[in-house]
Amino acid sequence: MTAGDFRKGMTFEINGEPHIVLDFQHVKPGKGAAFVRTKYRNILTGATREEAFNPNDKFEAARIETRQMQYLYNDGEMYYFMDPDTYEQIPLEYALVEDAIKYIKENDFVTVKSFKEKAFTVEAPNFVDLKVIETEPGVKGNTATNVTKAATVETGAVIQVPIFIEEGEVIQIDTRSGEYLGRSK
Repeated sequence: MTAGDFRKGMTFEINGEPHIVLDFQHVKPGKGAAFVRTKYRNILTGATREEAFNPNDKFEAARIETRQMQYLYNDGEMYYFMDPDTYEQIPLEYALVEDAIKYIKENDFVTVKSFKEKAFTVEAPNFVDLKVIETEPGVKGNTATNVTKAATVETGAVIQVPIFIEEGEVIQIDTRSGEYLGRSK
């Protein structure tokens, strides 16, 4: 692939590391050669860069593998996930799972993304239903709109919920923003 082929969301390799195109612009100045102004992010480190490439610069496409895996347990240090098709188990350190782990319980399914067989991120489902295990009781008479309180769910995450939510209720959460969406049906 060449820089002239770049589109948003495409993945490519620079120095053996995967990057994703965040934004690009083909520039053809009146004088001089055309170039592709590109904003891209290193998938492994999260570092973002802007760089201009010659449209004919060649890049290797980065192959990102995405697998659905089941969260099994953690042993205090590592978090273990299993491929439901092969029963292969992989241990991952907390840094790779910290965004997702606060929304998943044992036996839940997650998306594990890897590059050259090395996992680099774990994503929880976009929406999860979790039980509220601790929250202050709602105050009668406090009927102002948009009043929220903190609630701890069964995975340990703390979510801001409306004042009428009580312990024992199951609520739906958007894992991308950590927002309360409503009571589970």
